[in-house]
Amino acid sequence: MSDNIKMIEPVSGGQALLSEIKNTTVESGFAIWWLGQSGFAIKSGQTTAYIDLYLSEQLTAKYKDAPNPHIRMTRAPFRGEEITGADLVLSTHRHSDHMDAETVKPLMASSPGAKYIIPAAHKEHVCSWGLDEGRLILAKVDRPIIFRDLAIIPQPAKHEQFDYSQQTGYPHMSYIIKSGGVTLYHSGDTIPYRGMVELLAKYDVDVLMLPINGRDKQRHSFGTAGNFTIQEALCLAELSGAKMLIPHHYDMFSFNTADISEFVEQAGELHPDVNYCVLKCGERKLLPGF
Repeated sequence: MSDNIKMIEPVSGGQALLSEIKNTTVESGFAIWWLGQSGFAIKSGQTTAYIDLYLSEQLTAKYKDAPNPHIRMTRAPFRGEEITGADLVLSTHRHSDHMDAETVKPLMASSPGAKYIIPAAHKEHVCSWGLDEGRLILAKVDRPIIFRDLAIIPQPAKHEQFDYSQQTGYPHMSYIIKSGGVTLYHSGDTIPYRGMVELLAKYDVDVLMLPINGRDKQRHSFGTAGNFTIQEALCLAELSGAKMLIPHHYDMFSFNTADISEFVEQAGELHPDVNYCVLKCGERKLLPGF
């Protein structure tokens, strides 16, 4: 993305969006807001959670002179320090667009009651930020985490390998999140793997939140691990029988994105039975609503 291309503005942001999140009442299921990349606010009847937030500019600065500059395409709707009402924060893996110190550290300071769920493999990394170990909840695959009205079941993610270690477990995770009769699956970063359809059926997942930015040789040459392609995401939604597909992981970095109009086109032409919802940054969706 060149400097003369206008940055995508959230449909809502700042205190207006934070007030909407705070004041939304959830009778059953969830209210969710897409916050860019793989980041979402997820609200149930008793809990306000944030997952995979990237609300800083640290990667743009880090890769400024690299062959793969991380040029931000969508403006952050707010910053981590502006979030004062978080009960729970989740990260799926260590990559900074999912586990961002410059977002999470100030968020945890401004929401002093919040707990932080991370894969157990990254405990030392997160503690190196200076976070209190007592505020961490270490996720391990197939070990449910009960937090107020949420049941969270960590699952492996394949980014593009599982990278499993006997000592530290799975470093990349997806989270199945249940509340009020609705089940979400937030993939984190992953490609398809054998048994995924059966896993989603086992937990009767209603809503798939899947990346669509794909993978290719050029990004591999930068050391950038890939994700589901658009076609793979649509195929999984159809095969799993999920009630809704919500795409994510696009319109954040110009070197590693997807064309959402191509997603809409492929859905209509090749997978007309897949019910999907394309959110704009800062937009709310009530679930159930599929």
